[in-house]
This record gives sequence, C-alpha cells and structure tokens, in this order.
Amino acid sequence: MFVRPARLLLVILCISCIKLSNAHANADENLPNVSIGVLQYGTVNWEIDIIKHYQLDKKYHFNLEVMPLSNKNASAVALQSKAVDIILSDWLWVNRQRFNDKNYTLVPTSIASGGLYINGNSSVKSLRDLSQAKIGVAGGAVDKNWLLLQAYAQKKYQLTIKESAEMVFATPPLLNRLMLRNNVDAAINFWHYNARLRANGYKVLVSVPQMLAELGITTKVPLLGWVFDQDWATKNNQKLTGFLQASKEAKQLLLLCDEEWQRIRFLTKAENDDVFNALKNEYRTRLLPKFGIEEMKATEQVFAILAKQGGRDLVGKATKLAKQTFWKTDFNNELITLPELNKHVLTSLPQTTCSLK
Repeated sequence: MFVRPARLLLVILCISCIKLSNAHANADENLPNVSIGVLQYGTVNWEIDIIKHYQLDKKYHFNLEVMPLSNKNASAVALQSKAVDIILSDWLWVNRQRFNDKNYTLVPTSIASGGLYINGNSSVKSLRDLSQAKIGVAGGAVDKNWLLLQAYAQKKYQLTIKESAEMVFATPPLLNRLMLRNNVDAAINFWHYNARLRANGYKVLVSVPQMLAELGITTKVPLLGWVFDQDWATKNNQKLTGFLQASKEAKQLLLLCDEEWQRIRFLTKAENDDVFNALKNEYRTRLLPKFGIEEMKATEQVFAILAKQGGRDLVGKATKLAKQTFWKTDFNNELITLPELNKHVLTSLPQTTCSLK
C-alpha cells in the first residue's frame, strides 16, 4: 500500500507526540506525592492554585495532592490520622500537641495581624470609650487577638474590658453582618473579614501590632504556618523542601504580580473592586518576611502573654514554647527582594501573566 510522504510524516509526528505525552505522564507518576489538607473555602487555596497552575510541584520534583476539609478540627484529624502530610495551622496548636507527646512542628508563613474594628464614622477614640458597648469576637473566648486586646487594655488603661463591655461571640460571617447592621459597636474578626470591613469604610481602633508594641513586642510575630510530623519531615526532607520552595515561590508571585491576582479573583469571592483590593493588600502585608532569633524571642513573649490570659483552655499542658515547635531546616524562609524576584522567579515561569518590571 502506498502512503503519501506528507501523511506518513504526520503519522510519525502523532506517534511521537503520544509517546512524549506518555513519557511526561509516567514521569509525573514517578514523582513522590505530598498530600496537604486545606479548608475547602480557605484563603490558602489562592496559593495552592498558583502552585498547581504553574506546576511548581513538578518544578520541585513532587506531586501535590490536595484534600479539601470542612473546618479546622477536620484538618487536625486529617493530620493526626495520617490522611495528609501537611496542614495549615497555628503554632499554639503545635506547641500544645508537643506537650501531649505529639511531635508536630511548623514552618511559619504569616504574621499575627488584624485588630479591633469600629465604624468609620464612630466617635470612639480609645477602649475607654467602649464601656458598656457591644464588642463582637470571632473565634471564641480564647481567640488570640481577643486575648491580646485584654492584655493591652489592662496594661495601657488598667481596664478589664470583658467586664466593662458586653461580649458577643459569633461566627466570622455573622459578626461582619452584625457590624454592618450596627448591632455591635466594635469587632475582632479574621483577616479576610476585616478586609471587607475596611473596604466598607470601617477603621481600626487598635491594631495587633499596636497591642504588641504596648506589651513590649515590636518584632513581627508569626501566627500560621505549615504543620507536619517531625518524624515524617526527617524521613522525607527532600519532599518537604520541595513543597516549601513551591509554597514560597507561589507567595512571591502573589506578593508581586497584580495580574496574577486578576487570574485568581474568582477564588477570593470579592463582592466588588474595593473588597478585592483590600483582600490583595491585606494578604501581602500578612506574609512573614523572615523568621530568626528575634522572631523566636518575640514568639516566646507572646506565648507567655497568651498563656496568662487564656490559661489551659488555650495552651493545654504547655508551660512554655517548646524548642521544636518550629522546624529547624537549612531552607531559607526569607522572602527574596523584589528585584531578585523579577529575575529569579518570573523568568522561570514562561506561562505567567505578570510582566517583568
């Protein structure tokens, strides 16, 4: 049978493409898996989307498996049952677990932020003006920012705020609705709900950095981070390092690239441009630039304050900050500077929509 040369060439090219595709598929299958548990609608999914979209997991020689979870408790259960390798949580939870003989450890990623928000038109000037007012708190009676606010009020004004004001504990979305309806006079909420308040003209009466400064802490203190079992990390150091590098690179893109935010805008569920810009700006300010000796000392100070305010309900059996609560690794946890970021990251991602500047 005679086959035209052009058709034969096309067949050969198709077969080559199929073989190449299969080779890539097999290569991906041979990559070690790293499984991560994240809240289904959590803001961490913005970073995960960057990793998957640009295949940063493949770049750093692992395959990222994502397990959506319903709430923080589900994340803890998933890690404890070894259903996932890594979750996002706070160092207080890790420290509490270490005093229960659970060898979890954490690489910090974001700082303690937020504050007490009030209406933009409010005449309130200080906490003293909130006597007999309604203060809303998301996260319950042992919410970290609420405990810091109490310590701040006691030190600066000799004020026991939980006695001088009426407390209203509510879920984050409900608390924002109460604020917008003027059903509460002030509120402490999670950062992405605070961003929505800010976009609607609300202002901060006292911020977490101001609270910490009054309490003698001026260094940026971490709050959340990637949590994993210490034994798993020791046995899988290469996989962990690859994951941390991919995570860092994704954060760097979100730190620099406004265009990238447009691509993931649907994930933010921003109601309008003001909310979207507030979320973007607040996310960027929350990134932890570095974690070293100074940050560790500041975290120890924060632990002492929170332990005094929250007691065993917050810290459990812990009496101090355990040395191995934070994972010690050769991995550089500092964000590289923006000029380095342009050269090092953006040129290695040909699909990125972020133009070099």
